[in-house]
Amino acid sequence: MTDGVPATQLRWMAEGHAYFLSCLKDVDDAELEGPTSLPGWTGKHLLSHVGHNARALTRLARWAHTGIETPMYASSSARTEEIDDGAGWSTARLRDFVVEEQERLSTELDRIDGEGWQAPVVTAQGRTVPAATIPWLRCREVWIHACDLPGGGDFAAFPAGFTDALIEDALTRRRGAQSVDISVRATDRESGGAVTGTVIEGPAADLARWLTRGTVVPTLRAASGGTLPKLPDWL
Repeated sequence: MTDGVPATQLRWMAEGHAYFLSCLKDVDDAELEGPTSLPGWTGKHLLSHVGHNARALTRLARWAHTGIETPMYASSSARTEEIDDGAGWSTARLRDFVVEEQERLSTELDRIDGEGWQAPVVTAQGRTVPAATIPWLRCREVWIHACDLPGGGDFAAFPAGFTDALIEDALTRRRGAQSVDISVRATDRESGGAVTGTVIEGPAADLARWLTRGTVVPTLRAASGGTLPKLPDWL
């Protein structure tokens, strides 16, 4: 970051939104009415979530630059209620909604000055983080959910730097909140630092997909042999 501005994350966010839209363009309306790989969600639920997530993060950006506390959601049930409500809209409205809410988020982020990026805000999980974290939270949503679309994207299309950051983010959460003792070794990257616990090896893109979606593919292996551990839900 330069002068507090998370420039790299803002770039990844814009690129991820463009990637999501490029994948969405190849999904017809009938497919959006059907199921996705996410339990209980149709494609319309997914679009509703992506749009409403941008709206919720816009509230945090507004909190950062105005100082007026504006939570992501009004209540613990509001997130689910928003997603379910949006899933009942037309597919045309949902396609527009994703674009419009991302534009509003980008506009609100542009209003944050250097010091404002350090303003504390609270995530939907109750974590207090600096506003500079907001673009990263959006990065995860657009890149990963592009791959949740029917016939959607590929983790291998992610920017290398983003993939590496996503792996580290997922590992940090799993080791902390979930007490999962695992490390990874990306076979298409230079060797990293020390590893502990169960070590999983494979290409970085496949490691990122496994850590965030639990998807096991033949390119992944446990360094000590045996099967890969089953992971709890990431978020």
